[in-house]
This record gives sequence, structure tokens and C-alpha cells, in this order.
Amino acid sequence: MITRDTGAFLAHARTCAPDFGPPTARAAFLVAPDGFRLATQSALDNRYMADAAAFDAQHASMQHRALHAAFAQSLPTVCFAGNPETPDAVFPNNVFGTAAGRVVIGRMRHEVRRREAARTDIRAFFTDVLGYEAVDLSTQPHACELTGALVIDRARGLGFAGLSERCDEAGARLMHEAFGLRATLMFDLAPGEYHTNVVLAVLAGRAALIAPAGFADATAVDAIEALYAPHVARLGAREHAAFVANSIALDPHSAWMSAAAAAALEPATRDVLAGAGFTVREVDLSAIEAAGGSLRCCVGEVF
Repeated sequence: MITRDTGAFLAHARTCAPDFGPPTARAAFLVAPDGFRLATQSALDNRYMADAAAFDAQHASMQHRALHAAFAQSLPTVCFAGNPETPDAVFPNNVFGTAAGRVVIGRMRHEVRRREAARTDIRAFFTDVLGYEAVDLSTQPHACELTGALVIDRARGLGFAGLSERCDEAGARLMHEAFGLRATLMFDLAPGEYHTNVVLAVLAGRAALIAPAGFADATAVDAIEALYAPHVARLGAREHAAFVANSIALDPHSAWMSAAAAAALEPATRDVLAGAGFTVREVDLSAIEAAGGSLRCCVGEVF
């Protein structure tokens, strides 16, 4: 099922047992912020990006190395070299995603990011080293920026596709099929939002962090809340702006987010995470966040 009908989606999703697959990844991959600078094309529809003067490549590199070291405490994590010709490559989850035995390569809206999909080393890592089948969406015309646009509940096989310039309905359908999902809910993001994973996190299939202001359709917020209740936090403006929804569970008991996001957590949100069995783990990504994304955006998951 792939639908805009929130009632139909919720009814079907409630029948989906958490037996689709592991709720968290078995490994992660990163791309170093080499050549880290303002990507002017990406800035056209990413209101979270800072001005060029705020980009500090050396500081971003140091923080990224600390992120790699922190993740390595939870699961195997590899890091690919960056490329000055692809300044947004530090956010690889938009371009490369995985499902069991498959690597999915997305179609990016902006040309500067389409270059990332052509990387032969990352492609070969999945196809030649891991033996994954490649599902290449990068050459078709519909924007589908993978797990930036599509938040996935890996335990139940559910997708939440926020539509914007970065993902249209056709792109959402292509991703739904590529990841082999049981059901996907499509909804419009609010004007000015570019990716779903900035306004929604589903953590290990059992908790959700939702920034309602990022949704154009309040019924989608209500449906997601109903599905994951009682482990749901509706985020306020401060939490939204600090990338609290750009979080990820890399193991069943850790909710990873940036230090800025952790500092912005309201007590009620902390209580929701604790009640769902999560410990908040944070890494300072202040320099990287100048590029308009945060911790979850940096993580490529290997399932």
C-alpha cells in the first residue's frame, strides 16, 4: 500500500507486526566533509543552511571524526573520503540507502548532489564487497532523496514520505518499491521544509519524534502519533529548529542526536525517550549543521 489516505494507512499499519526486519542497522557508513562549503544550489530550498561565512571546514572535519569514533562504539562504521566537487556529500543518506541485500541509489533534485550518485567506490563497496543488488533510481526524472525524504520504520516495513521539491509522488512510489515496504504514507511537508527526516524520526520502530509545524497535513501528524503512542513527542519550535527530529537509533537502546538537539530537548521529550527505553547520546555537530542538516543526515545505514 502507498497512499495519501491517513485513515486507510493507519488501519493497515496497525496490522503490520514488527517482523519485517531488524529495527536498527547492522553497520553504518559516513562520507567525510572534505571540501566542506556552502552549496549554493542546495541553499535554494534548504532554509536551515547558514551563510557561506559560517562554514568552517577544519572544524567540521574534526567534529566528523569525533562522530565516527562515537558511532564505532555502537556498531561497525566506515567512512569514505569526501570530494571538494560534492560539498553536500557529508549527508550520504540522501543518495545511498539499503534494504536486505539491496543498495538503493537515489535521484537528487540538484545537479551538485547528483554527482554523488556516480561515485564508483561507494557503489562498488555495496555491489562488489557486500554483494548487494543495485537498484539505481538516479537516472530517472523524479526526485527521490531516499531517507531524507522517506523515514522508514524498519521493524514494520512502513514508510513516511514527505513531499516537497526533493520528492514527488512518483519518486515516493519508486522508493516504496525499491525498499520493498509494506505500506507508505505520503503527505505534503509545510512550505519551507525540504526533508521529512528534519521533522520526523521513528526510533527503532517503537517511538516517534514529530515536529508538527513541518507538516502541511495535520491528519498525517495525528496518524503517526496514533501509531506510535504512547512513545511519541510533539516537538516545539525550539526543538524543531535545533534538529531534534533529525535523530536516529543506531542500536535498540540509543537515540543519537547532535549536542544542539540534546540541549534543546524539553523535559517531556526526554521522558518520552526514556519511557521507550532510549538513552540520549549526543555529538557536537555545530559546524556541520551550518550545511542545513544534522546527525541523522550524516548516517548511511547498512541493513
